[in-house]
Amino acid sequence: VEELASYLINEIQEVYRLQGVRINDKHIEVIVRQMLQKVEIEDPGETTFLAGEQIDRSEFDHENAKVEAEGLRAATARPVLQGITKASLQTNSFISAASFQETTRVLTEAAVSGRIDSLTGLKENVIVGRLIPAGTGSVIAHLREVAAERDRQLAAIAAEQEAAATAETPQLAAGED
Repeated sequence: VEELASYLINEIQEVYRLQGVRINDKHIEVIVRQMLQKVEIEDPGETTFLAGEQIDRSEFDHENAKVEAEGLRAATARPVLQGITKASLQTNSFISAASFQETTRVLTEAAVSGRIDSLTGLKENVIVGRLIPAGTGSVIAHLREVAAERDRQLAAIAAEQEAAATAETPQLAAGED
């Protein structure tokens, strides 16, 4: 996979160099990584995957790690090179996919199926005008999650204390009779 990625980056850079355009490799690497994000299952092993199924590499690695930790047989897969359009439309974010091509179809399918976009990527957060989940934006997002969890815990404690106080009050009133 690394050799293919290097080859693609060099070939794309060569096209731009011939036109006198200089582009840092990291920009092209992002695109190539998206094009190589899928794998096709060859042998599902003892996982829940199906032979021939195309899934994200991260999902494949996660499931294999889980299966291997249980002492079961891991799946095998081969990398899949997708075109730019297909790679952009197969993202988990329908907002990100809709921003590239086939906007009406992508948004209609998302609406009909009741999909919810979790806004976890850079692109969809830029589109909706939120802080991006990188750099200081990711720190702030993490702090918000910590604060929200703390607020939930405090609310649960307050509810428990109120329930305990309510449970004690009728007993005191009954004892006074």
